[in-house]
Amino acid sequence: MNTDDLLDQVTVVLVTYHSAHCLDALNGLLAHCPHIVISDNGSTDGTPAQVRARWPQAVVLEHGRNLGFGTANNRAIAQVRTPFAFLLNPDCEVTPEGLRELVRAAQGMPDAAIVAPQLQGAPGRADVNYRWPSTLWRSRGPGADGVACVGFVVGAAMLFRLERFEGVGFFDEDFFLYYEDDDLCLRLFQAHRPIVVWPAVAAVHRARGSTKGSAPWKSEYLRGYHHAQSKLIYTTKHRSPAKAQRQRWSVLLRTTLALPLRAIIWSPRLLARMAGRWMGLAQWRQHEQR
Repeated sequence: MNTDDLLDQVTVVLVTYHSAHCLDALNGLLAHCPHIVISDNGSTDGTPAQVRARWPQAVVLEHGRNLGFGTANNRAIAQVRTPFAFLLNPDCEVTPEGLRELVRAAQGMPDAAIVAPQLQGAPGRADVNYRWPSTLWRSRGPGADGVACVGFVVGAAMLFRLERFEGVGFFDEDFFLYYEDDDLCLRLFQAHRPIVVWPAVAAVHRARGSTKGSAPWKSEYLRGYHHAQSKLIYTTKHRSPAKAQRQRWSVLLRTTLALPLRAIIWSPRLLARMAGRWMGLAQWRQHEQR
């Protein structure tokens, strides 16, 4: 099989939201990929039109509003007709040869549901984007220096072998943003579907760089809000409703005490995120979750 055949086996899936500023960096990969699905969550910066102009082979789903990360990924995955789907954040950069290597690795491990690259915060600076499930124990120690089977990988860059998700499903759409990758990886782990890190392939992840809107404080507020809500949904689902309630009141108290200090030590970005967290905790209603 030649290298071009490897890229023909995979569909690159991206969820975009005001992500036009990321498209130049993505071109190094997407210009070589015959199968692309863009799931756009209501961008107003011209992202869908620019995608069509750059990569005419891409399928562009315009939702007209923000469905959330997991839901938008699910809509895109439903369009995939290749054996593999490579879920990539717009603020991640992977080379064509890196993606080929991930597909080649996955072909050699037919039991693996996910094969993930090593994330890097900057070229040459590795981030540990994997661990065991947090419901079991806290992972410690250095990152992997070779292939490793793990219990969780960060959702910024993941190669899915789609047939291995049968009976498990993809993202739980109760999670709007955050913890949807924790939940999916834990369900795969419990179903004995291996998750593998392949450190020889690097993905440069410019964290929180995928969205660039006109209201950065609002974006930070929403990050804090959805992170708080999703954490409680995850705890309810995988631990217990009682633990989620205890967690809610504990974090709400700490956040209430810390807000005045954050207002004094002025950081608008962090203050907006903390205010969003407080509101997410205050407005959470356990009976609305399953």
